[in-house]
Amino acid sequence: MMLYLGCAVWAFKDWVGDFYPAGARPADFLRLYGDRLTTVEGNTTFYSIPDAATVDRWAAQTPETFRFCPKVPRLYSHSGELMPHLPQTLDFLATLQRLGPRLGPMFLQLPPSYSPERFSDLTQFLTEWPRQTAPIAVEVRHLDWFRQTHADRLNDRLRQLGVGRVLLDSRTMYDGQADGLPDPQFTSERRKPNVPLQPVVTADFCLVRYISHPDLNFNEPYVTKWVPRLQAWLAAGKTVYLFIHCPNEAQSPAIARYFYDTLKGTMPNLPSLPWDEIEPPAAQLSLF
Repeated sequence: MMLYLGCAVWAFKDWVGDFYPAGARPADFLRLYGDRLTTVEGNTTFYSIPDAATVDRWAAQTPETFRFCPKVPRLYSHSGELMPHLPQTLDFLATLQRLGPRLGPMFLQLPPSYSPERFSDLTQFLTEWPRQTAPIAVEVRHLDWFRQTHADRLNDRLRQLGVGRVLLDSRTMYDGQADGLPDPQFTSERRKPNVPLQPVVTADFCLVRYISHPDLNFNEPYVTKWVPRLQAWLAAGKTVYLFIHCPNEAQSPAIARYFYDTLKGTMPNLPSLPWDEIEPPAAQLSLF
């Protein structure tokens, strides 16, 4: 069984003095991150395409056991049809492959405007993607993808191609509002989509994006329900990439730690985190 645990970013200055040691410099953030967690969601590549020198620095600053899961740049994924951008996307992949064993599954996030009407375009893109050497996972956001007919068709095609499904769980952002609780994304620049959770695994790996509530206690029932799913997938030999987000990014590492410890409590043989080898500062994980 293999679980990779991480956050959405590594360069977050408010982690200094808590997740990162006091006095840590931005140039050290990725190395310090890789000393603690085992994967990162490549949000940075969604907004900016790195050059070869940048990718080489990422590789030099992380252990071989670390995994980057880079997002396909929005320039290619959010510009209508995918196929016209396949050559540029493959060039992007070639640059990322300089990471060697550190390159995890690529992450194709589709915009809310990309509907099941573009199923043929998506199928052709994934068919021509070099899936055997560069695993890829897909996140859909148009609500029609979650209707049973379209969901079944999508999942069947992903299974056929060995393509992963990105499982976005944003329920904590919206469930409390029905009871009049404050909006946890009130100050967020980019709100997470309110889409149904469909915990389906379509390949030998999956990417889980858990959008956590800033209040740890609010997360407890959601994390508790995730544990048996993750147990079953890991026991079946699946590789799980678990990414923890939070509207207050300062809290993401502590919630990741809580999620891991909850899972570890039911799976004693779960491999330890690199974080466990580090002597925590006095204020470590005092976020709640």
